Amino acid sequence: MKFRPLHDRVVVRRVEQESKTAGGIIIPDTAKEKPQEGEVIAVGSGARDESGVIHPLDVKPGDRVLFGKWSGTEVKIDGVDYLIMKESDLLGVLEGSAATAKAA
Repeated sequence: MKFRPLHDRVVVRRVEQESKTAGGIIIPDTAKEKPQEGEVIAVGSGARDESGVIHPLDVKPGDRVLFGKWSGTEVKIDGVDYLIMKESDLLGVLEGSAATAKAA
């Protein structure tokens, strides 16, 4: 199934954090917080202003983004958990070697 968000909404898949700290301590699943980092899967067509002009979104599929702890609405599509949120709920886009190193 394909899902296309409307207007200024984006679909984000959470990126799982490391289960081990830099010092080698393994964090149990019960103590982990939900990650606040994700990958944009799909974006809407854009936000419409008062005059009816559509302004495209600043993010695109594949971008690594940060979002607030309680942002978005959790949904399950084809057995995969996603978040649907407005673009304004995104805090920023991760760019550079750190974002690409985590993706590998």
